[in-house]
Amino acid sequence: MNRRDLVKQFSLAAAAAFLPAPVAAQAPPGKPRLRTAICAYSFRDELTKGTMKYEDLIRLGADLGVDGLDLTVYWLPQNASDDYLLSLRRLAYRSGIDIYGIGIRAQMCRATPELQDAEVGRLKRWLDVADRLGARHVRVFGGAAPRDASEEQAVGWVSETLKKCAAIAAPRGLFLGIEDDGALTEKAERLIQMVKQADSPWVGICLDIGNFRSEAYRQVEMCLPYAVNLHLKTEVSDTGKQQLLDWDRLFRMVAPAYRGYIALEYESSAPPRTAVPEAIAKLQAAVKKYAPAG
Repeated sequence: MNRRDLVKQFSLAAAAAFLPAPVAAQAPPGKPRLRTAICAYSFRDELTKGTMKYEDLIRLGADLGVDGLDLTVYWLPQNASDDYLLSLRRLAYRSGIDIYGIGIRAQMCRATPELQDAEVGRLKRWLDVADRLGARHVRVFGGAAPRDASEEQAVGWVSETLKKCAAIAAPRGLFLGIEDDGALTEKAERLIQMVKQADSPWVGICLDIGNFRSEAYRQVEMCLPYAVNLHLKTEVSDTGKQQLLDWDRLFRMVAPAYRGYIALEYESSAPPRTAVPEAIAKLQAAVKKYAPAG
């Protein structure tokens, strides 16, 4: 091969490396790398009553030794000021906690271009909030199909809205993770279809292992290559009824296929102030066992 051909080949390879993948790529090869986190929704009752604030969650995360906080935004002050958001970001940094993601109520199933554009407009405000907090991931929902629409139509609307939302999230370096949360996202196959049709490297799945109503482990395994965030529950539904999480079974699947944060989203009956520290200890032990170099 002469010098000119070599340069040409190198140039093509370099250019290809920078071409965007059509969907969020699976975890890069190499050693497993997992990070622990708490999802603010775990303390939803306390946050609603005002007996706990986001500042308390940051301090709790630091005390428990987690790496990050997935900050569900439902309890932020109305029209939260930049000063307030930046104060949370500052406290998190000084506490060694990464506010890496936020969860919002955005619904992607919008049937018309006008409704889709309106959802994009609503999303923009939350992208601003994510920026102020230093987050890189925003959780959204699929929503439910209108009564007069087929499921296939509704999936197409979700994908189109996701695509439009990704167009404003990508330039900010923000991932959109659509969560498996019932309705249109109840089955892994549909969820993956939505992500593929959105056709953006900044769109993936916010994978909640506890939200599948049956065959949880099979469906989680299907979704892992598309996961950009992972919510961990202490119970799953694998045979049509709730059962305690099989930690080893889950992490044998997760460690080779996913890199990133695993946020405990506690929803069981025991009080979270005692149950969350216990579950975090199990999560940390599983990460140490299955991703020791992480």
